[in-house]
Amino acid sequence: MRPFDPRLLRYARSARGPIALTALLGTITALLVLAQALLISAALSPVVSGTASLGDVASVIAGIGAVFACRALVVAGREAIAARAATRAVTELRRRVIDASIALGPRWRATNGAQTATLLATGLEDLRPYFVSFLPQLVLVCTVTPAALGVILLLDFWSALIALLVVPLIPIFMILIGRFTQAASEDKLESMKRLTAQLLDLMSGLPTLRALGREKGPRAHLRKLGEANTKATMATLRVAFLSGGVLEFLTTLSVALVAVEVGMRLVFGDISLFHGLAVIMLAPEVFEPLRQVGAQFHASANGVTASRAAFDIIEQAQDVAAPGTSPSPDMSTTAIVLDGVGVRARGAWGPAPTDGVIRPGTITALAGPSGAGKSTLVACLLADVAPDAGRIVLRPQASNPRGDDLALTDVDPVSWRSGLSWVPQSPTLIPGSILDNMAGLPLADLEEAARATGFDAVLATAPHGWDSTIGSGGVGLSVGQRQRLALTRALAARSRVVILDEPTAHLDAVSEETVVRAITTMREEGRTVIVIAHRAAIIGVADTIIDVASEDEEALA
Repeated sequence: MRPFDPRLLRYARSARGPIALTALLGTITALLVLAQALLISAALSPVVSGTASLGDVASVIAGIGAVFACRALVVAGREAIAARAATRAVTELRRRVIDASIALGPRWRATNGAQTATLLATGLEDLRPYFVSFLPQLVLVCTVTPAALGVILLLDFWSALIALLVVPLIPIFMILIGRFTQAASEDKLESMKRLTAQLLDLMSGLPTLRALGREKGPRAHLRKLGEANTKATMATLRVAFLSGGVLEFLTTLSVALVAVEVGMRLVFGDISLFHGLAVIMLAPEVFEPLRQVGAQFHASANGVTASRAAFDIIEQAQDVAAPGTSPSPDMSTTAIVLDGVGVRARGAWGPAPTDGVIRPGTITALAGPSGAGKSTLVACLLADVAPDAGRIVLRPQASNPRGDDLALTDVDPVSWRSGLSWVPQSPTLIPGSILDNMAGLPLADLEEAARATGFDAVLATAPHGWDSTIGSGGVGLSVGQRQRLALTRALAARSRVVILDEPTAHLDAVSEETVVRAITTMREEGRTVIVIAHRAAIIGVADTIIDVASEDEEALA
């Protein structure tokens, strides 16, 4: 595991300035360390040898106090800057990982969503010790250690030789132990990802498990996952304690060797008291940054592992084709053409290459058996999934020459989606009032849409009408009521294109009739309605029916 990954500066640019300031303060610290050791030696050596009194070295003592004060200020400033760098880096990396996961699309998120959530929530938070503790010490290794060694070499060759022989042992032991630490940290992150994925899956399915009386079933499995995570954490801590003990032993032994050698030469008069004191005080400064780097490296190893995972996600997204930049055309006069659109997954096509024309101001039904790929085709229409075969073309109806065609991949996704309304089977609803879930649409438009969708009957029974409170995911409303809420939101949004996923799947016959009327109302207003349909009521009002089917990959070869 490398102590510093250059990708950190590339993907966390906001941390560049604080890191540069940390390096500058490290250089200042090195100068202050040298000044402190030399001033203390200059003050003690004449007093101990009896050639001067304390009054004679008062100015030197004052200088020592000033150096101590400056060093304390530098340390405080360095810690504050490091904390600021950590906050900026973690925030920027989180934003980049979120942007990358969006660019990678829903198929990637379906496979890696839980791991990414763990990385964003807890993984990158472990990067703070790296910035606050490890990185400043790494800077001191690059500044204080060579500076102290250089001064010792000028003062006493033999002491410098001992230090030079011992110093390489510390990085060697750090590398050996670091390999075990990297493996332990990766195991811990993987166990946390598995535990998070299981918990998220359990939380989403808990109502179903409880309804079936099986809510206690996953308890033993979750306990095993928790124990595995505990073992991985303790393994990392064991390695950290081991490395700490090894580093303490090496640094203590190294300083002791220098001190004994200097002491013996002082006894025999082979070195002056000033030089001897300076060497003894500089020797710990040579090894202390190395010891701290080793100790803090293990404390930040989890964050380093998480940052590598973040870099991998960001770099994966860089391989995705850049989104289009063309503005979305006027969809009131533009047809959507499916030109052999197909998506390949797990050795099959779902949907198989599909052709069709969705004309403006009409209702188009996507029909086919379950699993044929209708939802995947809708994901292509939403620009969430890129087709593996064929393309989606936006063709103006005023002039039919193919030169006017605009591929959906060339359209800015934000511009395209801003003109769409999407009503999935499970609408996204946030905790708060019903009105909070209406995207800030005008109340007059909402009331008109509610009458068209039958949601006004739901509001009539709600305790506070539009201000009635619902929970996360629409808790407090039935499945059918949530569907009508989302349909009301889509109707009031006045989007030129409305896409619905089985809007009558959870409704009774009366409610279904109301929804069908709302869909026909959208057509009368000139909107393009695309609906995934199984029921005859929806298919019966459709102007165009596009059959969607899946095929084995071999069948299309």
